[in-house]
Amino acid sequence: MNWAFLQGLLSGVNKYSTAFGRVWLSIVFLFRVMVFVVAAEKVWGDEQKDFKCNTAQPGCHNVCYDHFFPVSHVRLWALQLIFVTCPSLLVVMHVAYREDREKKHRLKYGDNCHRLYQNPGKKRGGLWWTYVLTLVFKIGVDATFVYLLYHIYEGYDFPSLIKCEQKPCPNKVDCFIARPTEKRIFTLFMVVTSLACILLSVFEILYLVGKRCCECANGNNRSRQAMTDTMSSGSKLMSSNTLKLPDAKTPDIPAPSYSVAVS
Repeated sequence: MNWAFLQGLLSGVNKYSTAFGRVWLSIVFLFRVMVFVVAAEKVWGDEQKDFKCNTAQPGCHNVCYDHFFPVSHVRLWALQLIFVTCPSLLVVMHVAYREDREKKHRLKYGDNCHRLYQNPGKKRGGLWWTYVLTLVFKIGVDATFVYLLYHIYEGYDFPSLIKCEQKPCPNKVDCFIARPTEKRIFTLFMVVTSLACILLSVFEILYLVGKRCCECANGNNRSRQAMTDTMSSGSKLMSSNTLKLPDAKTPDIPAPSYSVAVS
């Protein structure tokens, strides 16, 4: 595994994630990927080899194993981790696309031109929708694989003894699973971490939608306040101009003289 590439990928995804996204990423890579790589593969490494049935009938062992374990837990979890981590790269790629577009715009119109994005990594416009859709996709992937794990294996339990009646077994035979308790613990651990990731993604969607609604509401309030202030200042200006007009004074005209001049 290329740890330098993984470190660069994690730093890039963390840079554009919210607090919920950072916690989600920590759970995925510390409690799911690392546990899967370090421990789960070793626990399930002897899965078919140590699956024993009390019969020597040729083919019975393989048929019973395929009936109770149609898909390996390890391969199913590997697919789940691949599908659940890849959408995070879409956010990084979208930000890189914005930065490249901004760079080309500056080269074409100069450094003093109007910027296309004030902050390419800020979740606005298309990037906001990309981020939310990746969260919805991750919720769908985790929920689907948790359901598939329950549906395929009829629960999350590993019984020590399994009764098998599949052909070509001559009759009902007893089969035994290797390390059933250990496998049960790992299965429950992976299911619980998947459910925790689903809850974190739901909380992150609610946080993003709530924050966006608050910003829209505050923007509308500021617009109304600015309009009210403009109208108020205009009315004050008109009233002040009215008060400053000089009073019209009637000129003092002397009363006409009615004295008769005597010649």
